[in-house]
Amino acid sequence: MDETGDKAAGSSAFGWGIIGSGEIAQRFAADLAFVPQAFIAANHSRSLADAEQFRDAFGSKHAYGDLDSLLADPAVDAVYVATPSSIHLAQALKAVRSGKAILTEKPIAPSHTEASVIQREAARIKVFAMEAMETRFLPAVVAAKAKIDAGEIGTIRRITAELAYAEDYAPENRLFNRSLGGGATLDLGIHGVSLAMHFLGQPQKVSGLWHAAPNGVDMSSEIALHYDGADAILSCGFDRNGTNHCVIEGTLGTLRLDAPFLKAQRLTAYRPFLAATPFGPLKRPGGLFGRLLDRLPVPGRRSEDYPFEGNGLQFEAMAVMEAMRRGETSAKTMPLSDSIHVLRAINIVLAQPATPRVIKL
Repeated sequence: MDETGDKAAGSSAFGWGIIGSGEIAQRFAADLAFVPQAFIAANHSRSLADAEQFRDAFGSKHAYGDLDSLLADPAVDAVYVATPSSIHLAQALKAVRSGKAILTEKPIAPSHTEASVIQREAARIKVFAMEAMETRFLPAVVAAKAKIDAGEIGTIRRITAELAYAEDYAPENRLFNRSLGGGATLDLGIHGVSLAMHFLGQPQKVSGLWHAAPNGVDMSSEIALHYDGADAILSCGFDRNGTNHCVIEGTLGTLRLDAPFLKAQRLTAYRPFLAATPFGPLKRPGGLFGRLLDRLPVPGRRSEDYPFEGNGLQFEAMAVMEAMRRGETSAKTMPLSDSIHVLRAINIVLAQPATPRVIKL
């Protein structure tokens, strides 16, 4: 982070404005410490007291209880929107119309139609806009994409990804609160859908199902993206603890982004003959024995480590800064068109009636 936190310290200094003071805003603010020339120019919260507490904790230059004041701050080059997704559309549009670049936490909006409104408005004003899908920018994922593009695993035939963490049902919890954008699919499942489209593009067909929590929000879901010659099978939920890895199977080999893939720090490549063995990417024992098998040297399996400090949000921040310094209004790795396709797939599945759960006696 820029030590002075002052744009006058040098033309390369980049000022971030942060809207929101919750957990994800705090993670982003902390990770800016790993971004050269970045500093927190301003932060906003509905409560000025909360904004001032955030300022004191993370070294922001100015704390605002009024959003218009933050957007009028000339030291702010880009705004990170870290509020509940139910108000992303309004805040993103307000920022864009003020001429500020935006990095909006996922989902950029609750629906693909709302995301399209942000896309059109950003294009009209010619301002940078991106969804904060940090997974695509992680070094391990960048390495996986490079291997796929280079043909190292041949043609992709199947992607399998699960992201599930057991959460006690509590209707007042943000995760289950519809008015705050709750539900497993937009909180967890969006990572798998976005990553699959990152590797395979827009699908020809989408199918899936979802299970409801007691208050009607999605407790879990399964989404299938169908391509000509390939499928992506993606699942998520608050009802269990999952494997939480992402496996990309190709005609010449397989890649696995090790758990948890949304913060992947390890990429493992497998030759085809390992697929059906305990040393393969899919069917392996869990627990200590499984972790031991993962670490044993095995012919045909190669692991690469991509460690990083913090939460991994610094890489998306760097991408925004680099793109804006090149005069671009979107990032090639995460264009708004991709965000819209991902949300459309999710909306297709969640628009269906919930599937009743089968209770095993």
